Formats: sequence, structure tokens, C-alpha cells
Amino acid sequence: MPPVHSVFETELQVRPDDIDMNQHVHSSRYIDYVLAARYDQMARCYKMPMDEFLKLGYGWVIRVSHIEFKRPLLLGERFLIRTSIEEIYKDGVKVSFHIVKKETGKLICDGYFHYTMVALENGRAAEIPEWIVEKYSI
Repeated sequence: MPPVHSVFETELQVRPDDIDMNQHVHSSRYIDYVLAARYDQMARCYKMPMDEFLKLGYGWVIRVSHIEFKRPLLLGERFLIRTSIEEIYKDGVKVSFHIVKKETGKLICDGYFHYTMVALENGRAAEIPEWIVEKYSI
């Protein structure tokens, strides 16, 4: 049975520049929402902020993104982004997410991202050190 990882939550609100011509959040903004949540959660929950990765010469890039849209978000609505690490690979992680409307708890979208850790010196995939795996295995 695969390890169970913690689920972390970040709250955001739809801003005017998130809205498209159909008067709801543009699909591309959901990637930004998950990235903002992960940035917050890396520091607050894993105690491993992105700045620490950069100082060590590492970064994260999206290798795969998969989003299934259920219903729209509208201007001013507050929403929760729940993420958890689904799998840890030699050079990356698979992070699942759920975005729900705060007021109703209804699912807006869900999916996953496969992030690859890269060495900033050459932009190539880097093996995740064991001590980082331990920090992410909560």
C-alpha cells in the first residue's frame, strides 16, 4: 500500500484579472492557483520554502498537468485549494489537488501535477536527496 501523505489547504479569492470573456475564471488561471498554493504550503506546511530550494541550486518545473473542470469560479468568490503528494519519484513528485468553493464546499476542479526537480545550473532533472524526501513524506 502506498504511503499516505498529508492534505494541506490554502485559501484564495478570484481577482478581476482572473476573469475571461465568459465572465468566469480563465482555465489557465487554475495552474497559477495551484502553484500559489504549493508555494504557500512549501513554506508553511513542509517548512521547506522555495527560497531554500533556490539557494541549494534546485527548482521545480511542471512536467504534466491534468485538470478536470466541474463548475466555474466567479469574480470575488473565495475558494480552497487542497493538495497532497500522491507519489514521490527519483526526480519528481505527483501532487493531486482539489479546488472547492469556500461558501458551498462544491468541487470546482481537480487533477494533478507531476513536478520534476531540476538543477538550476543546467536545467536538467536532478535526483531528489533523501532528506528532501523525508520533509515531503508527512
